[in-house]
Formats: sequence, structure tokens, C-alpha cells
Amino acid sequence: MAELGKLEKMLILAFADSKKAESGGKSDADDVIEALINPESYTVDYKIKFSESGQGQGTSGKQLKYEYTEPEEISFEFLFDNTGIIDGKPRDSIADDIKRFKQVLIEYKGDSHEPRHFKLLWGTSIFKGRVTELSITYKMFKPDGTPLRAVVKVKFKSSIEEQKRAAKENKSSPDLTHLRKVKAGDTLPLLCNQIYGDPKYYLNVAKVNGLRGFRSLQPGTDLIFPPLDKTGVKP
Repeated sequence: MAELGKLEKMLILAFADSKKAESGGKSDADDVIEALINPESYTVDYKIKFSESGQGQGTSGKQLKYEYTEPEEISFEFLFDNTGIIDGKPRDSIADDIKRFKQVLIEYKGDSHEPRHFKLLWGTSIFKGRVTELSITYKMFKPDGTPLRAVVKVKFKSSIEEQKRAAKENKSSPDLTHLRKVKAGDTLPLLCNQIYGDPKYYLNVAKVNGLRGFRSLQPGTDLIFPPLDKTGVKP
């Protein structure tokens, strides 16, 4: 437990793969970056993907149909300073600090064939994801043009593994395979509408289950409803 009143610095933990990033801590990380000073603010973005369906009767435009919610994104700004005003450690240049920061966050790793996975730790807040953007703004300069201070903006996107786990916890997700036992009164279009949000997949589901007739289902029958991308029908 942190000492009362002790300043907790933001940490960026870098991992070679998603499994280590999922369960690993500071001692397990391939590399660790500590913020010089904590960000004054951060931004969290949520984006929802829609597709345009056919124009509804009596309307002048197309309807927006929900497809999926994209992984959340979080943006921070990190300060680099070599004047010594902040940490009491003046340096000749911030070039080495910036170089290391870039190497850790965006460098392609030959052993894993991809950049690293990250876990952001700040107090009780934890965010796991990948770096999607990094931009550097240089602020102060020596007379010869050597930068004295820079602000680096980094955007992280929540990891795919996080989204897969969320989908697994959502038992009604259309991106998972479902097994349903037929009850009295069930019809294939009705079940498809419940699982996929659209009854149009019933013929393909009937084919997957080897049904010759779909209008009258036998109660107690187990039916398989595959993920949307395996039904053979475009959403």
C-alpha cells in the first residue's frame, strides 16, 4: 500500500506479448518508463461503428445500423525536460530520453515480430493496450537549436484480448458460437433474431444444422448458431 501523501508516478510497463501484459507486474516487464511528472489530464475516446442500411419507408435518409463498439482509446502527454528545473538533474540534451521512449513504445521487436504490449499504472488505475500514435512537440531550444524540452503525446488502444474477454462474458454476443435447445413455440427466424439481431440468417443456420424443414422445430432439439462471419450471410 502506498504511503499516505506519497506522490505516485505514472508507469508504462512494456511486455513482449499479450499474456505477460495481462498478468505481469513491474518485475515481469521487459522495460519500464516512469513519467517525469504526471500528466495534467488524459482523454478517453469511445467510438461506435455503424453501417448504413436501406432507406426506411417514409424517411428521407438511410438508417444507421449498429455493428460494433471499437476498443476504447486513451491519450496522454508526457513531458521531457533537461533543464533540471523539475528533477534537479540538468542534462546536455533530451535526445537520449526521447530515443529510449520511442524505442520502448514503437520499435518493432524482431523476436515477436511486432511492437510491444503495454500496461499503464497510475495509482489504482490500470489500462492495458497497444500504442497507435506518438507525436513529439519540441518546446524550448538552446541558441544552437538543441531542444531543451518536449511534450510527447501518446495514444493507446485497448488490447484485442480485452475485447475478446468482454465478448466471452457477453453471452448474447453474435461473434460467438451458441448452442440452443428448442422450446415449444420457437421458430428459426425468431431464434436468429434473438441471437444475431436479425432473422435473415435462418436459412444458413438451417443448413449448418442439417435441417430439411425449419418452420416446425422439434422441442428439445439442440441447434448450433455459428458466429456471424461463418453464417455465409453478409451482416
